Amino acid sequence: MPLRPNPRVSIITPVYNNADDLAECIESVLAQTYGNWDYTIVNNCSTDSSGEVARRYVAKDSRIRVIDNEQFLRVIPNHNHALRQISPESEYAKIVFADDWIFPSCIEKMILVGEANPSVGIVGAYGLEETRRGSVREDVVMWTGLPYPSLRVSGREVCRGLFLDGTYVFGTSTSVLYRSELVRTRDPFYNEANFHADEETCVALLRTWDFGFVHEILTFKRWRATSLGSFSLDFQTVRAGRLHDLVTYGRDFLSEGEFDHCLREMLSEYYNFLAVSFMRGRRDAKFWDFHKRKLNETVGFSRGCLLRAILARTARMVLNPYETIAKLRESRGSKAAKLTAVAADMIGSPAADSNPSATARLS
Repeated sequence: MPLRPNPRVSIITPVYNNADDLAECIESVLAQTYGNWDYTIVNNCSTDSSGEVARRYVAKDSRIRVIDNEQFLRVIPNHNHALRQISPESEYAKIVFADDWIFPSCIEKMILVGEANPSVGIVGAYGLEETRRGSVREDVVMWTGLPYPSLRVSGREVCRGLFLDGTYVFGTSTSVLYRSELVRTRDPFYNEANFHADEETCVALLRTWDFGFVHEILTFKRWRATSLGSFSLDFQTVRAGRLHDLVTYGRDFLSEGEFDHCLREMLSEYYNFLAVSFMRGRRDAKFWDFHKRKLNETVGFSRGCLLRAILARTARMVLNPYETIAKLRESRGSKAAKLTAVAADMIGSPAADSNPSATARLS
């Protein structure tokens, strides 16, 4: 694969109402130790000052341009639209989300791995992810599953680890660098029907490409209470995305026996999650419609499987009331918590005896 001595990198930032964070994102690109890049900021009809923030930087650096969408696009379609703007001269493509930023050596370190390993189609790295517990902030090192040095790992090995033991090393789209030829030849680049399209794209590409990894922290993912990441965590959408990837691509990496085992385990965990959600009183239609639809898109939603999972959780609740009380006290007022308190009282829970008000608080 012929590569230029100083390969061009196209950097893309899709932005929608990120005026508060966009300047820090852009400054992190300007601070890169690697200089041969072009930078396209795609403004998705923002109603705040994101466009103005971006255009201030256009005047400062000729490598930066701003594209204003004529009409608003949903998240993943907008990411695909943004990636279509990469330079025809670029060898690599790098997304940096508007509320994230990258460390100064990010692009340089990732390109070194790509240039040294022509079979590598995607390069990842460790990242910092901002988390919040109330007012307390903590930055956590993420995507640490590969042993050092692991500069190049076969795509098959990476995806087998993902399906067999849940080792996830792709991070987010900000966390990885793609070869531009892969972006150009796959349109749309992301599956617009999959909430976790970035993971699916990595899995699909690694059927024929290897994965590169830099064992350094190169990216930062910001926490936002109103972000899609928060929605994903609340709905546990990753379960649906991982099931989709297993059903669609699993047989490309696993034996038939391994695939069947993974599918059984994944469905068991999925229905257990739904059972717990039901017993904790989660009744919002949006949540259930999402998971029923996603199951129907892959293996089909089964009321029987859900009922069996609820019965199994109920039996476990009665047989292990002390453990269950501790877990469900967080869901104070839910039917599951009430049932737990009743079950514990029926068998003479020491915890209930020593604290007579416990059952009253859960009722």
